[in-house]
Amino acid sequence: MASGQTFTRSMAGLHGWAGLLPGWLLFAIFLTGTLTVFDREISWWASPQLQAVTLDAGQAATLAQRWLEREQPEAAAWEIGLPVARAPLLTVSAGDGKGHPPQILDPQSGQLAGLRSSEPGRFLFRFHYSLQLPRMPGIWIVGLAAMAMLVVLVSGLVIHKRSFRDFFTFRPVAGRRGWLDGHNACSLLPLPFHPLMNSTGLVIFVVVYMPATIEVLYGGDREALFREARPLVSAPEPARSTATALQPLSVFVRQAEQVYGRGQVAGLRVERPGQPGARVEVRPESGWQLALGRGVGTMTFDAASGQVVQAVARASPGVLAQQVMTGLHFAQFGGYPMRWLYFLCGLGSCVMIASGLVLFVLKQRLKVAESGRGHAFLRLAETLNLAVTGGLLLACAGLLWASRLLPADGLEPAFWVVWLLALLHAAWRSARPLQGWREQLGGLALLALGLPLLELLTRGGVAPDRGRLVLGLGVALCGLLLLVLRRRLARVAEGA
Repeated sequence: MASGQTFTRSMAGLHGWAGLLPGWLLFAIFLTGTLTVFDREISWWASPQLQAVTLDAGQAATLAQRWLEREQPEAAAWEIGLPVARAPLLTVSAGDGKGHPPQILDPQSGQLAGLRSSEPGRFLFRFHYSLQLPRMPGIWIVGLAAMAMLVVLVSGLVIHKRSFRDFFTFRPVAGRRGWLDGHNACSLLPLPFHPLMNSTGLVIFVVVYMPATIEVLYGGDREALFREARPLVSAPEPARSTATALQPLSVFVRQAEQVYGRGQVAGLRVERPGQPGARVEVRPESGWQLALGRGVGTMTFDAASGQVVQAVARASPGVLAQQVMTGLHFAQFGGYPMRWLYFLCGLGSCVMIASGLVLFVLKQRLKVAESGRGHAFLRLAETLNLAVTGGLLLACAGLLWASRLLPADGLEPAFWVVWLLALLHAAWRSARPLQGWREQLGGLALLALGLPLLELLTRGGVAPDRGRLVLGLGVALCGLLLLVLRRRLARVAEGA
């Protein structure tokens, strides 16, 4: 019995410290990942001047082809982004794919719309997997935090011997007991989700985290690995045509829709248009199947004859397993019901991490009160808790406001400025952390509740659409919940 208690106590210490040190990073990673579930919808909301393209994929491809043949006949390649359900825009670009961002094509006039969309969703996506750091160090830091979370999950299950009973116990009272019940509930309810996101996230960058195999088998040549891992060509390679005429791109769209399904063609790439041997690559919308990865599902045609050069083929078992795990992480399958499930589970993970950080501080307060030592560390932990949780939420809300009020290149500076101000505020309120929480939650609630008003004032006379209305009202509902939480904190302060 004594050895069992010692083991449980050691696991509790491991759970606490392994949860605190990477916990601040994990909260940032999970929060931005949760918001990234709706990254396209967030970017769409941020650009009210954009209107949905009502053309089907074939008509949109024809319109884009006419513009490219007229304006970019000598380009090395054409890229066309077709309107899909989550991004109903028609975009075109020409060149080698580097330094040529897509431009929006107006379906009414057939000319460039001259609009530039803000993309806070893309910013959140990059932050989620790299913390906006240079790619390699960012991926490594996120990976180490994910590995630490696996340790926290296992040690948490060990110390919660009454997990099933604790799952049905919630006592929303002021103090540590209420926080612990909430922490247990948010840990157990989406329990399969936590390890799933951690493990699949690590699998996505397995080449980065486990480079030894590439060094041994491929001499460090990653492209050689990717070439071997891609599905084999499932159609005979035809002789390269000497014809230069390009078939209507709508023909390739229709052929691909027979495989992907109607409305599932996301874009086309034409290599060497107007030259002998030109090729047309058609790519599906992500999520047309569970497997997701580089080049998955892409079909290639001979541009002149329309003959299939490469059709959708079955990947090897090892590659397919990696692609399925990637698809499970990104949740592109299953439509909006699956997205909402991932979003709610992600919120549960955020609450689990945040409540764990609060519980650590509450436990440290008892130790400091008993021993009289550790005041500096306790103040630092309380400051970082507020700056990371409340501050990052404020920064994300500020990102939405900046996307409507500032130019596109002002989004990232606005995010970091708001977060820095929240950090300074948390340090200023370090002696009175409860007051700091009330103030940051109050500011966050005001930003959330003001979002529908911002939508109304910055709409620019454009009729609202359902997607933008749902996002604005959803954020406003979160603002109401934050006001309730702030009021509860006020009662705790009055009772203290």
